[in-house]
Amino acid sequence: MLDTQRKTRRLTSLASLGQAAECLRTLAHPHRLRIVQMLLDGRYTVGELADACEIPSHMASEHLRLMQRCGFLDVAKEGRRAYYTIAEPHLANIMACIEARFGGGARAARSGGTTR
Repeated sequence: MLDTQRKTRRLTSLASLGQAAECLRTLAHPHRLRIVQMLLDGRYTVGELADACEIPSHMASEHLRLMQRCGFLDVAKEGRRAYYTIAEPHLANIMACIEARFGGGARAARSGGTTR
């Protein structure tokens, strides 16, 4: 009886889900999630992001490179400084889900999410 009440949903292709899984693997690191949190509120340099993550700049650069390769981030050079920004607007939704589930600051509250 439940089968007849089930709504039909158009499924995403396995190839697309494979791409999604690869990008989610890229995000699946606490330093990368912290970097995304920060960049959703503005632009930052490698040094600023490294300080916030309490890691050396070369490690922050590697995290940024991986996220840039996945299309999540943009970089703009101003003189000798490089500023990173979010290129993928859906990261805000992903981060809102994470913050709502695992506890987040002001962004979860602004988006109507609850913290646990």
